[in-house]
Amino acid sequence: MNKRAIDIWVGFFVAIGVAALFFLALKVGNLLNFKEERNGYELMVKFDNIGNLKPRAPVKSAGVVVGRVEKIRLDPQTFQASVRIHLENQYQFPRDTIATIFTSGLLGEQFVGLEAGGDTEMLKDEQEIKKAQSAIQIEKLISQFMFNQAQSGASAGAGNAGNTNPSAGVKP
Repeated sequence: MNKRAIDIWVGFFVAIGVAALFFLALKVGNLLNFKEERNGYELMVKFDNIGNLKPRAPVKSAGVVVGRVEKIRLDPQTFQASVRIHLENQYQFPRDTIATIFTSGLLGEQFVGLEAGGDTEMLKDEQEIKKAQSAIQIEKLISQFMFNQAQSGASAGAGNAGNTNPSAGVKP
C-alpha cells in the first residue's frame, strides 16, 4: 500500500475516534435526547439540599425514566432549592408522592426518584410535591461518623482513667 492510502485510512480512523468521543460526551452530559418533550405537565419540588443535581437530569419511578428536571433555582423566602420537573402525560402520580434525590452510576449522576403514594387524587400541572427527601451528603456522613468515634473513644478512656487496679472487675 502506498503512503497516501495509509494516510487516508489513518485519517478515517481518527475521525471515527473523534466522533465516538463526541457521542460519549453527549451521553455523559445527558444531552443525547434531542427531541422536545412538551406534551406533559410540570411539578415543583423543594429540597433542603440538591447535591449535584443538574437541569436535564432524569426523573425516574421504579427505574423508568418518566421525565426530566427542567429548572433549578433558590427560593429567596425559604432558602430551599426549588426544582421544576417535567413529566410525560402518560405517567400520573398521586398527591402524596415522595420525591427523593438519588445517585447512580460510576460518575455519580444524580436523579430525582418518585415513589407513588396511595392517594386517589392525582397531581396536576403546576402543583407542588409536598414530601421531599434531599440528597445524601457523603462528607456529612463521614464527619458525623468520625465525630461519634472520637466521642466514644474519649468516653471509654475517661471511664478507665480512675481505675488503678488492672484486675478490678475481672471475673475468673
